Amino acid sequence: MVRLQPDPFLNELTNMFERTTEKGSVWVTLKHSSDKSKVQRNKMKTAGEKIEYRCLIRATDGKKTISTMVGAKDHQRFQSSYATILKARMTALKKRERKDKRKAADSDKKPDSKKRSSAAKKTSN
Repeated sequence: MVRLQPDPFLNELTNMFERTTEKGSVWVTLKHSSDKSKVQRNKMKTAGEKIEYRCLIRATDGKKTISTMVGAKDHQRFQSSYATILKARMTALKKRERKDKRKAADSDKKPDSKKRSSAAKKTSN
């Protein structure tokens, strides 16, 4: 796994998306991490030091894996760039077919009204 700085990571992520346009997938995972071992974190807690948590981001296309660490200061800038890349590369997704709310409401009401009218006829007879 190759650990990159955030900007080269985004460039390589764009290249991964381009390579897998015709066939393949890219998996991206985000994880809360301090980049320290558990022993080091426990020592820092007992000493009263503040532990700086970062976001570990990994991407793989099955053949190549890349990763980066993003701190709280750079998170907003990284997230906006990452979102732009995702929006540009999600062109192959199909839009979900949605039912018209009125049609769905009318189709739900029709069976209920038949039940009520037949029940009313039975009680009146």
